[in-house]
Amino acid sequence: MWKSNQTCVTEIVFLGFSDFQALQVLLFVVVFTFYMVALLGNSLIVIVTVTDRALCTPMYFFLRNLSFLEIGYTSVMIPKMLLNLLLETQTISCAGCGAQMCFFILFGITECCLLSVMAYDRYVAICHPLQYTLVMNQRVCIQMAAVSWSIGTLVAFGQTVSIFTLPFCGSNSISHFFCDILPVLRLATTDTRKNEAAVAIVTVVFIFIPFLLILLSYILILFTILRMPSAEGWRKAFSTCSSHLIVVSLFYGTVTFTYVRPKSVYSLGSDRLLSLLYTVVTPMFNPIVYSLRNKEVRSALRKSTVRQTSFLIRCG
Repeated sequence: MWKSNQTCVTEIVFLGFSDFQALQVLLFVVVFTFYMVALLGNSLIVIVTVTDRALCTPMYFFLRNLSFLEIGYTSVMIPKMLLNLLLETQTISCAGCGAQMCFFILFGITECCLLSVMAYDRYVAICHPLQYTLVMNQRVCIQMAAVSWSIGTLVAFGQTVSIFTLPFCGSNSISHFFCDILPVLRLATTDTRKNEAAVAIVTVVFIFIPFLLILLSYILILFTILRMPSAEGWRKAFSTCSSHLIVVSLFYGTVTFTYVRPKSVYSLGSDRLLSLLYTVVTPMFNPIVYSLRNKEVRSALRKSTVRQTSFLIRCG
């Protein structure tokens, strides 16, 4: 796989935020803080949804998958970025770049699929509450999660292999802080139109089709809510969906503006800033959104904190 690259380019240079030398330390502190908050928040969600019996429902099973996914998503890129902010030589090997890209695609595509599955779960819960436990049983939930992860894995492996079997014998610098698909593809010293077409197809099939399914689920949910006779029913239904809607808006808003905006408004600075939003900021907000807007999660977090505090007091 790497034979053609070993004779030309052996490492990739991240230009990243090198044009903001005066802000390197500040950027490091901000990104490190956001990363720690995202890591801690998502880890707590994983722990409480595993240990608390009250959270053994399909919604929290998928939330656990989402939080685990966010941990991997941020950890693939941010530690290397933080290290590069501290070092003068900001490089990554071709093998490391390929691995980073592969996991970036895997977690990104899996999240798109998982968010659509979570929307379907909310649709069944609100539109067909009497059939909910039958339709969303444990076996079905595991199968849905497994299919989401499998799609992400297959797409990631296929895209990574197709890109890194191209010849790279020219420039080895990219104006980014991680191995994103299009910046790396521009380094190839051959015709990349087929690869660009493949990326476009993947974007439509595995990013926008899941988004359309999410949109359809919420249109059907809205019709059901409008037929509810009581305001209390409206409130409960909107409360059930609000956290997921916020997460979907954050994720798809930043991703869409990054990859689908017209070239007339494209700039390297805005591209890197938007990439920071969906790689650091969005994963940080997800556990905050679910914990602040969900009574069960807040209660589980409080109980977990009390147990840990009691354990530390006894040990002390």
